Amino acid sequence: MFPLDGNGGYTVDRYVLDFDWQAPKTPFAATATVKATATQSLSRFNLDFGGNTLHSVTVDGKAAGTSREGDELTVTPKSPLLKGRSFTVKVTYTADPTQIRHRDDAIEDYGWIPTPDGTVVYPQPNGARLIFPANDHPSRRAPITFRITTPKDLTAVANGKLTAKDAVSGDRVRWTYDSEQPLSTQLVQLAVGRFTTVDSTGPGGLPLRDIVPDALVEPTAKYRKLTPDHLRWLEQKLGKYPFNRYGVLVGDTDLGVALETQTLSLVPKADLLGTQVDAERNLVHELAHQWFGDSVALAGWSDLWVSEGHARFYERMYSEEHGGDSFEAAMKAAYKAHDQWRRDFGAPAEPTEPNLFKRMRYDGSALVLYALREKVGDATFQRIERAWVTEYRGRTASTQDYIDLSSKIAGEDLSGFLKPWLYGPKTPPMPGHPDWVVDPAT
Repeated sequence: MFPLDGNGGYTVDRYVLDFDWQAPKTPFAATATVKATATQSLSRFNLDFGGNTLHSVTVDGKAAGTSREGDELTVTPKSPLLKGRSFTVKVTYTADPTQIRHRDDAIEDYGWIPTPDGTVVYPQPNGARLIFPANDHPSRRAPITFRITTPKDLTAVANGKLTAKDAVSGDRVRWTYDSEQPLSTQLVQLAVGRFTTVDSTGPGGLPLRDIVPDALVEPTAKYRKLTPDHLRWLEQKLGKYPFNRYGVLVGDTDLGVALETQTLSLVPKADLLGTQVDAERNLVHELAHQWFGDSVALAGWSDLWVSEGHARFYERMYSEEHGGDSFEAAMKAAYKAHDQWRRDFGAPAEPTEPNLFKRMRYDGSALVLYALREKVGDATFQRIERAWVTEYRGRTASTQDYIDLSSKIAGEDLSGFLKPWLYGPKTPPMPGHPDWVVDPAT
């Protein structure tokens, strides 16, 4: 789907990002330091980088040759890099917080998304390259250090833990964050604005921090305070939350898209200013992603069904238990439309690029999990789910990995059952529901 995304020949060990933020919609000086290890001998290598003005590139302190074509930045170091060698790439550039791209699916706009007094970041699916030069593929994970300098009346926030807040010259403040765990570039969050940080604790003393625009602290408090309940509910199903902290970043934008940015889910203000049922659906969805898609990362975009299907599955299950619509009714409606979705959007594990984030990856993929539960029974399904998030915690996994693990836990080869659901042109019969009917695709 995105054939130029990601780059071979090296692995990133850490990104260090230095941003000298100035004002909304105003370009600013930026430096990205990429610490990497060569996995083969390299006379040159690529970084994914788009939408910013490049100034200089060095490799191990020496000026490197560069060329750009589209989103590909080709770097030619002064001397070839031998396999196994660690090296450091330093890229200086002007970041432009007006750089936005658009998709005609559930993502809508992505990249730098402006707010009244700053920005939030929507990196999914491949917008991280608008923020910094990267190995921008969902399977490529690395820890990130963020150092963001802002005017003293603004706050900067990013994934992970605030490790330092220092006054610097010019009446400015430098905020330093450490992601703590590796993360995919599509899960990066970096926001600047007039924020209030609301600290609390979750189950087992888990540190919780919500980042909220000042004017929205009270209006969003009722639903934000439900996060400990959501954590307890999901931990009963899936086991311990997989990261060191969690929180919600309230997006002061008109973009109605929530994102599972790692340890700090971005939830638009509209989601938190409506009904409790709708708010909780979105909050539980993004929280479930911390297990599915964040802790267990995607091997490729064709595996998105695993991430979005699980988030929708648990979102709908929670909602039914807390005043929302019937889970079974929602799945019956999805079953009815499934052949049409297969034709329009691709089978769950065979998306096409323009339809990557369409209905099939949400309710259409939750339906696959619903069918699996009907096939193997609830107790076995729960063992599969816990095994998945435990065995692949902090790792990358694929659709085939899910099929293999499900078969192992169930004690039977489930490939003949799951592959028609995931790849077939027609929707298979739903176990336990012989009366369910699929409408013909037109």
